[in-house]
Amino acid sequence: MTRMLVSATAASVLAAGVGPAALASLRPTGPSTTARALVATVNVTEKEYKIAVSKKTAKRGVVVFKVKNVGTVEHGFQIKGRKTRLISAGKSATLRVSFLRKGHYPYKCFVPGHAALGMKGVFTIT
Repeated sequence: MTRMLVSATAASVLAAGVGPAALASLRPTGPSTTARALVATVNVTEKEYKIAVSKKTAKRGVVVFKVKNVGTVEHGFQIKGRKTRLISAGKSATLRVSFLRKGHYPYKCFVPGHAALGMKGVFTIT
């Protein structure tokens, strides 16, 4: 039944003089296309006593922070009140954070004393 309906619709569109290029523009974009535009990925590496981020800015939406500890002691990552678990040397963690407003958001290693030694920075949402 559905196949007949689709065939009939396509035949009527083609009979009206609409070509294949116009049909392609009628395809629904779906949530996956929209969702991809609202998600940014930022790679974060932590070591004694420095945090390096692959991007310092992102647009509003969800930012996925992929945090890897390349140091020799445990570290953690915190931004906008959200944080990873403690990350052992050589291990990784992922943190998803929603940013609805533009602004500057400080981040840091939440292990006591690490931020004071330089493990901190500011991430900007545009």
